[in-house]
Amino acid sequence: MKLQINGDFIDVPETVKVVSDVLQYFQLDSKVVIVELNREILEKSHHSEIPISDGDKIEIVHFVGGG
Repeated sequence: MKLQINGDFIDVPETVKVVSDVLQYFQLDSKVVIVELNREILEKSHHSEIPISDGDKIEIVHFVGGG
């Protein structure tokens, strides 16, 4: 399946079926992130319920600490 993630087209395995699978695939599942799917910001509590489809546009923002 091909997704547009943060502006880049990326092929992900067919086992990636919901938003939480995307985060796990990119090893972001343990980080604090904001996810936007097709221009709609998602509640974290719904990541495991929201299906993704070929061609979806996903924006992922995660926070980086620094000094």
